[in-house]
Amino acid sequence: MTGKTLSDPEVRAELFRGAADTLPLILAAIPFGLLYGALCQAFGFSLFLCLSMSALVFAGSAQFVAVNLLAAGTPWLVVVAATFIVNLRHLMYSANLMKNVRPYSQRRRAVMAFGLTDETFATVLNRLQRQPHRPFSSAYLLGSAAFMYANWFACSALGYLASGQFEDPLSWGLEVAMVVAFIGIVAPLLVDHLKWLCALLAGSIALLTHSWPYQSGILLAATVAILIPTWLGLRKKGDLSKGTSEA
Repeated sequence: MTGKTLSDPEVRAELFRGAADTLPLILAAIPFGLLYGALCQAFGFSLFLCLSMSALVFAGSAQFVAVNLLAAGTPWLVVVAATFIVNLRHLMYSANLMKNVRPYSQRRRAVMAFGLTDETFATVLNRLQRQPHRPFSSAYLLGSAAFMYANWFACSALGYLASGQFEDPLSWGLEVAMVVAFIGIVAPLLVDHLKWLCALLAGSIALLTHSWPYQSGILLAATVAILIPTWLGLRKKGDLSKGTSEA
């Protein structure tokens, strides 16, 4: 689907499928967007700054880190470094999809990279694993990303404008919605021992490093949980091929 345009019915269908499959995570992301907007208003940031960050950064966890650091008077260099660390996990997302996006132009890949949020990556990966016979579709990814983008921007604005009616938005406890949504996506994918090992390693290390600054423990958890099962899987394949050749 690399050479097709929006006028093609198949492209439009894939856009809508991507958006529809992202709906459960959209519902979970709504509270986060509202909370982000409310925090910006509570910290005294302008509506323009709040929405500019949602439009140009489009990274929920990084935006939460940034507004908290800026509100505390943290130097810009530290803010940039902290948000960079928080977003390092997107390198792993991109690496995972690299073979799928290679046929596309650099411009198309740049647009896909901008829209590759946690939710869109989870949606695309879920489809690739559940329907391996289907070829990768950039329209599917962009449909998911566009829906997430519109939702995040709208909820940021609504949270900012409505925040005056609520007290202490941090006490809402809305972050649990995203956790539950991701558990619902990940759980059905745990179909073999290596995937279970990956999940257990990630969960254990994330708990042990929960107090680390700027969510750096999550990066370590993801890295270890990817490298060790991958190494074990490659080793298992090597042993199998060696046994076959000896037979």
